Amino acid sequence: MRPIFQADLINGPFGDPGVIVDLKFARRALLFDLGDLATLPTRRMLRVTDVFVSHAHMDHFAGFDRLLRVCLGRDTGVRLYGPPGFIAQVEHKLSAYTWNLVDNYEAAFVVEVHELHPDEHVERARFSSRLRFQREDEPGGAAPGGLLLEDPVFRVRARFLDHGIPCLAFRFEEGVHINVWKSRLEELGLPTGPWLTELRARVREDAPDATPVVVRWRDRDGSRERTFTVGELRAHVLELVPGQTVCYVTDVAWTAANARSITEFASGADLLFIEAVFLQADEDHATRKMHLTARQAGDLARAAGVREAVPFHFSPRYLEREPELRDEFECAWRGAPVGSAPGAAPPVRE
Repeated sequence: MRPIFQADLINGPFGDPGVIVDLKFARRALLFDLGDLATLPTRRMLRVTDVFVSHAHMDHFAGFDRLLRVCLGRDTGVRLYGPPGFIAQVEHKLSAYTWNLVDNYEAAFVVEVHELHPDEHVERARFSSRLRFQREDEPGGAAPGGLLLEDPVFRVRARFLDHGIPCLAFRFEEGVHINVWKSRLEELGLPTGPWLTELRARVREDAPDATPVVVRWRDRDGSRERTFTVGELRAHVLELVPGQTVCYVTDVAWTAANARSITEFASGADLLFIEAVFLQADEDHATRKMHLTARQAGDLARAAGVREAVPFHFSPRYLEREPELRDEFECAWRGAPVGSAPGAAPPVRE
């Protein structure tokens, strides 16, 4: 099964946190956090349609200016999602600049901002270059189960965690892969063609089995047409394979509530990006800073049963000790024998 996306850290493990999910066949990309974007090529930044910001600390939000500067003038705009207070923070960013010439752009550039609250209420506002990015409040909505974005081929959910302030974790869920058995098409005497796109669309929207699908094509005998039902074609020529899942967790305190929430939220993920800021030997410092140690992060990855885990957001105090962080994380995640990494994970504290 080929995933429809590629997920990568924007910076190295010691750089500002951030992940880009590039949707291979859709000419679009998603960003998780907006720190330093200097290493992100312009061609990839121009693909960004949606940005999910965990919280507005500088290393997670300072890149908004660069994204805006690169993308301003295109006609697609960008959507932002963040925690309580996020709309006002975007508004202040935009109001820091003088926009007297921006209405000369041929295309209107619109920044749509979605602000998630713990009760799953979403506040919304838009900022258009046509109005020099003045705030326009829009009707709010709901995000049941933290669902922020639902697309025909993927969805993105959020989960509130504690970093001394509300901080969001994110879960990208690829939709079901709908594969076609060409050998079975041949058995039915059917060609490939645009009708398969319609069939996939009907299956994705969970159309009733009795829904008709008309197959039209031409061959040397002239125009041909046959009618099937969605149920018949689903059973005979399609293979439905679950999509892949990516989770992004950063800037969280080591508490029982956070540990339970992360383990549940990241459960079974194919890929987990998780902060591993300090070594376990510096646990007291990690507690004061409300960050995870590498061992704690590895323990969480193991408890969640993820297939692959990528630690990041390493503290610069360990610039010369990166292998220690990685070894500590790996031993915890893999359940290595006690003593194979310095220190042992203490009980989770409330």
